[in-house]
This record gives sequence, structure tokens and C-alpha cells, in this order.
Amino acid sequence: MRSRDWPAPRRTLHIRQAYLNQRDELSVRVRNIENDYWLTLKAGVRSGVRHEFEWPIPAEDGRVMIERLASAPPITKIRHEVEDAGRLWEVDVFDGANAGLLIAETELHDLHEPLALPAWLGPEVTGDPRLSNNALYRHPFTAWGISYDQLLAEAAA
Repeated sequence: MRSRDWPAPRRTLHIRQAYLNQRDELSVRVRNIENDYWLTLKAGVRSGVRHEFEWPIPAEDGRVMIERLASAPPITKIRHEVEDAGRLWEVDVFDGANAGLLIAETELHDLHEPLALPAWLGPEVTGDPRLSNNALYRHPFTAWGISYDQLLAEAAA
């Protein structure tokens, strides 16, 4: 992101998430958002389409999965839900092992839907496989040896 001058968030959420597998083509994620826990499967990306399935799970089950079954400490981030030009953006501000990283995303209704990026947003990084949460879980941003500004410059090139 170019700046933190995004519109005031309509909602802010604290998120912890961990992965129960280490594969690119299938991720099994446990996510804790505030007091709720979710189990999510994301499978294969073909032509930009990913199959995603998600279920609520009991809080105690979620805590055990994150604390005892995951192979690494959870990703922690604060998600700001921001509206800009009629579009909802999720702005994730990472901390912990991914401290310093900010990523914004929005859902498209169609693969060919035109998307105008807001001025506060940095370069498009959708195609950078290092920036998926699954990849960041396995290889956190703080281990990359580059600054956020260097990442932005690299993405803009």
C-alpha cells in the first residue's frame, strides 16, 4: 500500500490463523476472528478460480487446532474493512512474523471485471505467490530480508 490514508474502517477485526498442511494446491486453515473459529479448505487455482469451503467450528476445537496441531505459530493480523468508491476492501495489517506487511484485497464478481485501484493502494500483487497467507505462514515476511518499501518497488517494476 502506498499510504495508510485509506478511508475510515467500517469494522476492524483481530485475526489469528494457522495451517494444518504445507501444500500450495490445497490449504487447510483454522482461523480465529474475535470469538469465532472457522475451518477452511482452499483447493486448486485454475484460470483464477479457487474452490473454497468454510465451516464454523467450536471454539475449543479451534483453539486446540491452532495451539497443538499447527506446525508453526499462527499468523496474526488486524483486518480493516474499508469502503472506497462503492467497493469493500479488506486491509490486513500483519504483525508477529509478518510485521511490517500490509495487504489489501477485494472480491471480484467476475474474472474480467474491471478494477480501478484506489490512490492509497500500492501495486497489484495478486500474482505474487509469496504473498498468499499460506505462503506467509511457511515463509514469513520478516525472513525475506527486504523492507516493505523494497517489496513495493519490486512489485511496481
